[in-house]
Amino acid sequence: MALQLRPNCEYCDKDLPPNATEARICSYECTFCADCAENKLHNVCPNCGGGFAPRPIRPVTVMRPGVCVDKQPPSDKRVHLKYSLEDVAAHCAKYRDIPPERR
Repeated sequence: MALQLRPNCEYCDKDLPPNATEARICSYECTFCADCAENKLHNVCPNCGGGFAPRPIRPVTVMRPGVCVDKQPPSDKRVHLKYSLEDVAAHCAKYRDIPPERR
């Protein structure tokens, strides 16, 4: 099963196309831009509490049969935070000093 490759940052709504090198995801595929993940969320996913990693880039060209961005298109469904910015800030502040592998 391929990653959804969500089209936007859930925090600031910045567009994150499939080839965006600044896209960050948690293990649940929550998606944020690098600026929000690092400077607003402090490497704490506001949805699950996990950390972030760079989102992989799905190849544009077919290197193996049926495997490329055209054959497995990214999601077009925009996702937004379900928590208030105040709640997100408090959540991130609570966990930011605990390494993701210990949360």
